Formats: sequence, C-alpha cells, structure tokens
Amino acid sequence: MHHQTLILIQCQDAVGLVANISNVLAQHQLNIVTMREFVDEKEHKFFVRVACSGVLSNQQKLQQDLQAQLPKNTLLSINPDIQKKLVILVTKEHHCLADILVRHFFKTLQAEVVAVIGNYDTLKDFTDKFQIPFHHISHEEKSKEEFEGELAQCVQGYQADYIILAKFMRILSPNFVRQFKGKLINIHHSFLPAFIGANPYQQAHNRGVKIIGATAHFVTDDLDEGPIIVQNTKSIDHSYDVQRMRTAGKEIEKAVLTKAIQLLTEERVMLHGNRTIVFR
Repeated sequence: MHHQTLILIQCQDAVGLVANISNVLAQHQLNIVTMREFVDEKEHKFFVRVACSGVLSNQQKLQQDLQAQLPKNTLLSINPDIQKKLVILVTKEHHCLADILVRHFFKTLQAEVVAVIGNYDTLKDFTDKFQIPFHHISHEEKSKEEFEGELAQCVQGYQADYIILAKFMRILSPNFVRQFKGKLINIHHSFLPAFIGANPYQQAHNRGVKIIGATAHFVTDDLDEGPIIVQNTKSIDHSYDVQRMRTAGKEIEKAVLTKAIQLLTEERVMLHGNRTIVFR
C-alpha cells in the first residue's frame, strides 16, 4: 500500500485523455496532488506524470482500468521502484564522486550507490571510507573489447538502474552503450561542441568566454549528442584564470550531475527520441 501513488504515462495524443485518467483515479478514490503533462503536437504524443494521495487498494485493477481508457501501445507505469540503484564509473577526478558519496552517506540522494568502478585505483581509498565496493578494472595492456567486457560483466552483477559516468574519461564503444541503453548518464563541461578535445578550459580562456557550464545527458552511440537532462551555466569574466575557471566548472559539474540523479530517481525524466521531457 502506497500513500503516494505515482503514475507515468506515454502514449499517442487523443481528445479527453486527461479527463479519462482523472475519472479512473477518482473511481479508485485517489486524489491528484500534481499532474504534469506535455503534448508533442508535431508527433501527437502525450506524456504525463501524476502523483496522487489516498490508499491504493488494487494496483492491478488500476492498471487495467487506465489501460482500457488509453490508446494502444501506451507505456504505463504505476509506482515504479523509487529506491534506484546506481553504479558510479570514475577515473581520477574526485569532485563528482565525492559529492555523490557524501549525499549517499547522509541519505539525501534518494538512491543507493551499490558500487564504484574505476579504471585507475586512485579513488579506492576514498570509496572504502564509505564502505562501498570499489572495483579496479584497468584499461592498460588490454584491448578495448577486453576492457569493456570486464567492465560490462562487473556492472551487470549489480543490476543497477543507472550507471553514472562521474568524470569517467574513457570513450565507450557503441556496443557497450547498446547493452545499457537508457541507463548511462554522463556529465561533461558544456563547452561541447564549442571546445572539443584536450584542455577545454585553456581553449575557453584563450577565447575569453563569458559563460562556463556543464551538461548531464544520456549516453548514446553519438558520443556527446545524447538526450540532455540538465544544463547549467555560470557567468565569468576576464579576471578568471584557467585554474579558477576549472574550479568553477567542477562546482557546476557536481551540481548538474546531482540534479540529474535527483530528477531520475524521482521519475521526472521521460525519454522522447533524442530529447527528454523533464517534469519539475
């Protein structure tokens, strides 16, 4: 029994959908607390996230009654498991991992970090302090296939809802990405595509940029082109040297990644082609 019932729906748009959904919920004695909907008029698609109060006595019956009022091929989810499991992939930079693990420790993350995997063991001691398993899977002296094979096997063992690339500086092959479709979340400095390649902060500094930022997105075959979940920026000026820009950039990366994790764990993100619909 849930005292808060969460319902997620994606379907073809049709007249009267909101009324039909509301009627079914009323029949089940559920009171709508928030209802956020979005219609893609070009593609005639309807998306809605409904949070209700009241005691849900029969989830199966609610599922059937809603399905009966919705178009064919509707994606309908009622009370998905809210305690999401996360596996974090890291390299050497600690700022994003530290932010996540501290929130995890103080139970403000709304998700469980089940493991940290690093292609260097730099962050092992830090992770150990939180009593979270750390796996060191080196990429050195092995082919990309071997490395990704070991990585995939390790990740699969944890059956995570999401795999967070917390400054994991390895490019993943399309084959690896396909195995974890819709589960891989990356954070990067949103200079992309403006400043590609090594040392974006140096390039940005040379160019005298006035805004720096970060982007959290789903990883797809097309490296940094995946659906965007959260972006944020900070205004800077000529007085920022490269080091100060990098520090400011790290602060934004942490905040953006944590916000993305929060939105995902609260089931506020729906994938729609190469875009996301984010219900705040």
